[in-house]
Amino acid sequence: MTCDVEDYFQVSAFAPYIDRASWPTRECRVEANMDRILALFERHGVRATFFTLGWIAERYPNVVKRIVAGGHELASHGYGHLRASDQSRAEFANDVRSSKALLEDIGGQAVLGYRAPSFSIGRDNLWALDVLLEAGYRYSSSIYPVAHDHYGMPEAPRFAFYPNGTDGLLEVPITTVHMMGRNLPAGGGGYFRLLPYALSRWMMAKVNKDDCQPALFYFPPWEIDPDQPRPEGVGAKSRFRHYVNIDRMEGRIEALARDFAWDRMDRIFLNK
Repeated sequence: MTCDVEDYFQVSAFAPYIDRASWPTRECRVEANMDRILALFERHGVRATFFTLGWIAERYPNVVKRIVAGGHELASHGYGHLRASDQSRAEFANDVRSSKALLEDIGGQAVLGYRAPSFSIGRDNLWALDVLLEAGYRYSSSIYPVAHDHYGMPEAPRFAFYPNGTDGLLEVPITTVHMMGRNLPAGGGGYFRLLPYALSRWMMAKVNKDDCQPALFYFPPWEIDPDQPRPEGVGAKSRFRHYVNIDRMEGRIEALARDFAWDRMDRIFLNK
């Protein structure tokens, strides 16, 4: 189980409509949403990995401390939700090193995992994996083996793999189900909110049973917050993707917590 700790105004789909300079003045709802998520996980004995933005950690250090106190894994989502594909190698190196140091200073535990905003590592910037290894990360969850208009590397392996050999960085993709000649998203995002819950549950159970692999699920805190502010001027496609069935999401996360056994990524994939 993983959570990308970011707020509603930081998503890549809203970038054309929300000036980054306005972030500090916007209503930030991540603290209250994280309280609900951590309480839900505690009720069901879920331990998770939280890929946390440095921007959030810097302003809300108690969120980081509550993650660690709850027995969860603290991991990096970069500093300011800049897509890896939009950064030079030097810029990316600075981003992942500074966010790692910041999180470790606040959380008091080693940060071993990284997830690129919008799964923005793919065939054109695989050098980013070497940068992560050099910065001290052990694994990444940044390559999504699907075809998507914003991201995706459908030819990538569906399950955990070492892109550069076993002495390199471990890459752990979000869960997909291979059907009808393509990989279908089965581990979160808008598809999880759009599709009937029973179908999503079936796909994850299929991966467990038929592929003998753990399912990797993700969601951000804003997905359980139907009362979040709604920025003006956002295009219809982005509005649909962001808000579809958002009022049902918390109940679906609760169902996932009941229907499957969940743990942290470092324990499952690094045997920590």
